[in-house]
Amino acid sequence: MNRIGQGLLSLFLTTVAAAPMAAAAQTPEDNSVEAVVVTGSRIRVSPLDKSQAVFQIGQDDIAKTGLTSIVDVLQRVPSAGGGLNSKFNNSGNFGNPPDGGGVGAGSAELDLRYLGSRRTLVLVDGQRWVGGAAASGVPGVVDLNTIPSAMIRNVEILQEGASPIYGSDAIAGVVNIITRDRQQGLELSAQVGGYGEGDGFAQDYNISWGATEDKTSIVVGGGYFKQKSVLSADRDISLFPSPFSTSCLDGGCSSGTPLGRFIVSDPNTGRDLDVTLKAALAAGVRPTYNPLDPTGASSSFKNFTTADRFNFQPYNYIVTPSERVSLFGTVTHDFTDSIKLKVRGSYVQRKSANQAAPLPLFVGPDAGNGNLLDTVSVDATNPYNPFGFTLTTGTYAFVGRRLIEAGPRHYAQTVDTWNVNASLSGDLKLADKTWYWDVNATASRNHAEQSFTGNVNAARVQQALGPLSGCTGSCVPLNIFGGVGSITPAMLGFIGFTQQDVSQQELHDFTANLTGDLFALPAGPLAFAAGYEHRQTKGYFQPDAVVAAGLSADIPAQPAKGEIKVDEAYLELRAPLLADLPLVHRLEVSAAGRWFDYSTSGRDSIYKAGVNWRPAEDLLVRASWGQGFRAPSIGELFGAASRFDQEIVDPCSDMLGLSGGTPASATVRANCIAAGVPASGSYVQLNPQLSVITSGNDTLKPETSESTNFSIVWEPKALKDASWASNGSIELAYSDIELDSAIQALSGESLLARCAELADSLACSTITRTASGQVAAITNPLINIGGIQTRAIDLNLLWSSPTYDFGRLSLRSYSTFLLEYTEIVPTATGFTEIPREGTERGSPDQAYPKTKTSLTVDWDWKAWGASASARYLSSVKETAAADNKLASRTYIDAQLRWKPDFLGDTTALAFGVNNLFDKDPPGCISCGLNNYDPNAYDAPGRYFYFRLSYKQ
Repeated sequence: MNRIGQGLLSLFLTTVAAAPMAAAAQTPEDNSVEAVVVTGSRIRVSPLDKSQAVFQIGQDDIAKTGLTSIVDVLQRVPSAGGGLNSKFNNSGNFGNPPDGGGVGAGSAELDLRYLGSRRTLVLVDGQRWVGGAAASGVPGVVDLNTIPSAMIRNVEILQEGASPIYGSDAIAGVVNIITRDRQQGLELSAQVGGYGEGDGFAQDYNISWGATEDKTSIVVGGGYFKQKSVLSADRDISLFPSPFSTSCLDGGCSSGTPLGRFIVSDPNTGRDLDVTLKAALAAGVRPTYNPLDPTGASSSFKNFTTADRFNFQPYNYIVTPSERVSLFGTVTHDFTDSIKLKVRGSYVQRKSANQAAPLPLFVGPDAGNGNLLDTVSVDATNPYNPFGFTLTTGTYAFVGRRLIEAGPRHYAQTVDTWNVNASLSGDLKLADKTWYWDVNATASRNHAEQSFTGNVNAARVQQALGPLSGCTGSCVPLNIFGGVGSITPAMLGFIGFTQQDVSQQELHDFTANLTGDLFALPAGPLAFAAGYEHRQTKGYFQPDAVVAAGLSADIPAQPAKGEIKVDEAYLELRAPLLADLPLVHRLEVSAAGRWFDYSTSGRDSIYKAGVNWRPAEDLLVRASWGQGFRAPSIGELFGAASRFDQEIVDPCSDMLGLSGGTPASATVRANCIAAGVPASGSYVQLNPQLSVITSGNDTLKPETSESTNFSIVWEPKALKDASWASNGSIELAYSDIELDSAIQALSGESLLARCAELADSLACSTITRTASGQVAAITNPLINIGGIQTRAIDLNLLWSSPTYDFGRLSLRSYSTFLLEYTEIVPTATGFTEIPREGTERGSPDQAYPKTKTSLTVDWDWKAWGASASARYLSSVKETAAADNKLASRTYIDAQLRWKPDFLGDTTALAFGVNNLFDKDPPGCISCGLNNYDPNAYDAPGRYFYFRLSYKQ
C-alpha cells in the first residue's frame, strides 16, 4: 500500500475509534430538508444552508434560453470568460494554439474567471469526466459535447476554487453536471431554429423514459442534434479580414493569391522584383518575362500591391456544422434500505467540420513554413518557370500561390465517447450516528479521427518544381506561375493527399468517500468527510505519416503520447461553534486538506479554511481561503512541436516608412537592426500571420494558487410574505485568485514588441529571422510564467412576486465586475505586468470586459408564460490596436410559452428569438477570425426557434 493509502487507512481507523465519543453526543434538531452533498463540499448538508457560492441551472432554465448546447448556456454565466464553442473555426487558419491540446475543433469548453478552461474542473455526478479529443492534440479540458443533453437534470457551478475538495484543475471553480437517475414515464422534446438570414438551421431532439419496479429504477434515453453552418461570406462583419470592410485595401488579406506573388532577384539584371500576374493564363501556358522590362507590355507580370492580395474570408465558417447522436442509461437498485448500486453508461458520437480557404502554397527562404518548403528550388528546367533561371536562395525570397483549384481546406472530425460509472453507496450505523459511504469506479474513452482534404506533400512539391529530369514516374511538373486553372487535376493528384489524424484519451478512476458526524460541539456535531482516489489518464495524438515526416504544407505536427497516475486522499471538517446567540444565529468553521502523489509532478498537499456566520437567520456572511493546484496535462507535458500562426504586426516591418507606414522610433530601428533586420528599411512583413512554434515541456511544474473569497447573502424575511413579493435574495461575493507558475506560452506579439522596444535578450532569443528580415519563426514552448492575478465581484439578485390575477412575475439578475486581471510574465531582467481588464487581447481571442450582466424577467399565468432577457457586456479596448474600442453590447432575448388546455398538462410549446434587435458584435481588428471575439459575443443575426415538449 502506498503512502497515501496508508495515511487514509490510518485516518479511517482513527475516525472509527472516535465512535464511542460520538455515541454520547446529542442528535441535532431534525431538519425537514434532507441533507445532501452539494457541490463544493463532500459533507452532507441542507441545501438551504447556502454554505457555498453555488450557481444552479435547471432544465427549465435551460429551456428558457432557447439554446441547444449546454456549453452555450454555461458560457452566458457572467463569471464565464468563454471557451471553445460552435463559433470557433480555427482548424486550418491558425494551427495549434499554445496550450499543448490542439485546436479542439468542434469541442465545447467552459472557462471561469478568464483563467482558461484548463483551470475549471468539470464533474458529472461528482465524478471526473474524460478529457476531450479532436485529433489535433491531447487537451487537458473536458469537451461538454461528450455529455448527452437528455441525461442532464441540472448543473451546479461553484464559483470559487476547490482543489482541496476535488483535486487538480479546480482553481477557478467547478462545474458539476447532475444526471437523471430516477424518472417516471416518458419525456420528449424537439426544437428547431435558425437565423433570420435563412442559414444556421439547427434541430435538437431528446427522449428519456424511466420506471421504478420494486427496488429497481431505470432511466434510458438519447438525443439527436444537427447544426448547419453559417458562412463568413453571409455576414457583413466577416466579408474581409478587416471588420465590416469591403476590400483588401483595409488590410489583412493574404499574399498567397491565385495569380501568385513572386519576390525574385534576377541574377542577370540585378533587379529585385515583387510581382504578380496581370491575368490568369490557360493551363500549360508559361507566362512571358522580359528581364529588361519585367512589368511592361511584353511581360505577363505587374507590381504586387495591396489590392492584389487574396480575400480568404468567404470560405470560412462563422458557425461550424455539427451533428451528435447520444445514448445513455442509468440503473439504480436498492439492495437494502441502506445499500444502493447505481450504474450509468453513455455514448456520444459527434461529427463536426471546420473549413478554411484553399491552401496558400508558400515556398522559398522567406516562406516561414519551418519545413522543407522553405528550401525548395524552382529549377530553370521546370517547363512553367518563366524567369529562365533557377529560383533558389539568393535568386528568390518567396513565391505564394493559392491552390484555388483544390477547393477549400476541409476538416471533418468524428469523435466517439463512451463512459461507464458504477457507484455503490450506503450508510453505516454507529451508535446513534449515521455515516454515509460510497465507492465509485469510472472507465471512459474519447477517440477522435480527423480527415483533412486540401493539403499537399512538400516532398512531391519539391520534386514537381525541381529539375525536369527528376520528375519521372507518376510525377507531374507543377505550374505555380499561370494563375487560376493552370494547376491541373493531374498536378493536384500528384502533390495532394488526404490527411488522416487520430487522437485518444482514456480515464480510469476509483474513489471512496466516507462522511458523517463525529462528536457534539456546543452548536451541533463536528462533521467530517474523508476519501481516497486513484486515477489514471493516458492519451495520444498521431498525425498523418506525411505530417509526422515534416512534409505537410499546412500545420506541422509530431506524435505525442503520455500517461499520468495519481493517488490522492482528502479530509474535510465542519465545526458549528455557536448558535442562537445575539448577533450569532449560527457560526461554523470548516477546513479541508488534500494530499496527492503524481507520477509526473511528485507529491504535495493543499489546504482550505472557511467560516460561515449568520448574524441573523436571514443573513449569511461567508469567508474562505484556499490553496489551488493544477498538474500539467498530457498535452502540456508531452505535446510535440507544432505551429500557431498568430496575427501579429511586426514592429520592425517598414521601420523607415518607405512603404507608406509610420517610421519607427530611433530606438526601435536600432534594436531591429541589431536583431537582423536590414538597415536599409527594405523589410516589409509579407503576411499578417507569423509562425509561433509551440510545444509541450516535460519539465513543467504544477500550477499553484491562493484564493480568497468573501460573500454576503441576504434573504429578507419581509420578502417571503409581502404584498409585492413572495421570495427574494441578494448575494454579493468578492473573489481574489493569485495563480503562480502559470503554464502557458508567452505571447508572440509581446515577444516581438519587447525585442524591438527594449532589446530584451530573452524575447529576442526566441525570434528567428531570414536574411531579408522576415520572421521565420518564434520559438515559444510552454513554460511556467510568473503568474496571473484576478479579482472580481459578483452580484446576484432574485425576486418573485405573489400570484396575482394576471399571473406571477420573477426576476433574476447576475452580474460580474472584473476588478483586475493581470498577467505577470518573465523578461530578461525579471518580470513585467500586463493588465488585461477592460481590454481585448486578440489572437488567441479573449475579451476581458469589466462588467457582464444578465437580467431575466419571467411571467407565468395559467397555461401561458413568457421570458425576456438582457445580456450586457461593457466596452473593451484592443491592446494590439490602441485606437480601436469595442463598444458595449446589450443582447435582448424573448420567449413565449403555452401549455394548451386541450392537450392536458403534458404538452408545452415555446417560440423565441435570441438577439431580438439583431445586434452585430463589435468589430475587432486583432481578433483571429471573422473579426469578432467568439468567446464574448453572439454570432451576428437574429436566431428564431420553436420548441415542443411532452412530459407524461
